[in-house]
Amino acid sequence: MRAVLIRSCLCAAALALAAPAPADEARHGIAMHGEPALPADFTHLPYANPGAPKGGRLRIGFPGAFDGLNPFNVKSGSTAQGLAGNVFQTLMTRNSDEPFSLYGLVAQSIETDDARSYVIFRLDPRARFSDGGLITSADVRFTFNLLKTKGRPQYRAVYDLVTGLETPDARTIRFDLAGAGDRELPMILALMPVLSSRTVNPDAFADSAMAIPTGSGPYTIAALEPGQSLLLKRDKDYWAKDLPSQRGLYNFDEIKIEYYRDANALFEAFKAGTLDYREETNPLRWRSGYDFPAIRDGRMRAESTAMGGPRGMQGLAFNTRRALFQDARVREALAMVFDFEWMNANIFGGLYRRTRSFFDESELASAGRPAEAAERALLAPWPDAARADILEGRWSPPVSDGSGRDRAMSRSALALLRQAGYAIREGRLRNTATGAPVSFEIMTGNRAEERLAAHFAGGLARIGVEARVRMVDEVQYQRRRQKFDFDMTPGLWLASASPGNEQRTRWGSASAGQEASFNLAGARSPAIDALIEAILSARGREDFTAAVRALDRALLSGFYIVPLFHSSEQWHASSARLARPVPIARYASPVYGATLETWWSLSP
Repeated sequence: MRAVLIRSCLCAAALALAAPAPADEARHGIAMHGEPALPADFTHLPYANPGAPKGGRLRIGFPGAFDGLNPFNVKSGSTAQGLAGNVFQTLMTRNSDEPFSLYGLVAQSIETDDARSYVIFRLDPRARFSDGGLITSADVRFTFNLLKTKGRPQYRAVYDLVTGLETPDARTIRFDLAGAGDRELPMILALMPVLSSRTVNPDAFADSAMAIPTGSGPYTIAALEPGQSLLLKRDKDYWAKDLPSQRGLYNFDEIKIEYYRDANALFEAFKAGTLDYREETNPLRWRSGYDFPAIRDGRMRAESTAMGGPRGMQGLAFNTRRALFQDARVREALAMVFDFEWMNANIFGGLYRRTRSFFDESELASAGRPAEAAERALLAPWPDAARADILEGRWSPPVSDGSGRDRAMSRSALALLRQAGYAIREGRLRNTATGAPVSFEIMTGNRAEERLAAHFAGGLARIGVEARVRMVDEVQYQRRRQKFDFDMTPGLWLASASPGNEQRTRWGSASAGQEASFNLAGARSPAIDALIEAILSARGREDFTAAVRALDRALLSGFYIVPLFHSSEQWHASSARLARPVPIARYASPVYGATLETWWSLSP
């Protein structure tokens, strides 16, 4: 705790002493609001150990399988994990100790004006791809055009706002952003990966392929078993190893990533010492499954780490593209019968909290606080966008009696369904106009989701609704999600301390019909669209916070999902031969990164 406080004070002092940057001046970093906390001469990120030894091997496991090595195309949902950051890197990189600030990586500097009507990046003359080829502005142009036409929807949606691109020399790229009205756009462009125009085939970019890519990151893919495992090997000639933003990171010589189709097999592999690190998401296993010999004799350790930043939302998404789910009253009523209190007490050991906001446990959350004047002004053009109880901060997900058969909750749900035109006849909930019974499928991707969905289906059955739970394999799961070929499915909406353009692909009307977007619910709302634009155009933290809270209220009022639950801590276990810095990045999720970028090995 003392180290965290000291670090916080140092960052605050740096921010206080930093003079406002003159417009049109090349800078070492950029912040969404205000100035970046780290000065131009910073030596390393606050949570990195610049003296960390290099060497050793990290062995980690992920559930499922993979069918490609391209994390940037439409089929990226089933791509191997661990490539972003390790193999592919971006123009600039985040400091996860700040809500949203970026510092130099492939791009040595950034320049923009107060209106953010343009942005200029100047590449580091040392920047190289892993095959030794120089990274030039031509590669950035190539990447931009490729992702704009064949990349994931979130790339296309944002890059379409760029009105011009110039590459006056091999190290300089200028993007014209005039008229975009999006103050986050320079930062989104700064997070663009840089692909090699010499080695990437644009014609095959959309395919799921196993061709080993050429990146610019600290690791290369040394070995591959399709669908089963990857071996990443540290590039000892990595061009950026001494950059301040990279110093003390990426310390393992090798990272072995293995995939397991069965969750129990993945856990047993960790217990047996085949894997070195595990993030636990099953509360029952966390409570009772970590008393095994390697933990008891100190060869492994289990820890809980407090997480910073908003908790985000996990939930069961209604696909509002389906006729059944187009009425918000139906969605709200069906969500009422999810009995969190019974599940938390009887399945999860009381370790979870019910999620009340898309930005829970942060200043951005609207739950429990009445809307202030700035929020009400943003919502005023759409008087029906936020329900009165949500606007006043009085709403929260229904609380059951914990019995697992709360009749009062069922009666409330049926009363609301009657208003929407549904009633129980012959033991089934039916549309009163057509007589058609209410029936739908819940698609899941693993046993834990299947179990949760089955419990929900049991509650729905008590009000006459047939919910069929269907678990599919990882590849099919991702493809069906990308095509919105489901009635209901679990979703996870991670939240950052600086939400922005990602909200367009989650909730924007344009993304509702865009294949592979993250708009699982199919939300189409002019109010939501306008609130997202208000977030992106906010010039100060107060206006930004008001816009995010207003969006939160509109999303909650839409009842697009059944809110689930969260923990305020990350549960994880690791081999005792691994070490990590004491400071923890305040806004990282997961806390230590997918492949433990700040950790190191204590043995060769």
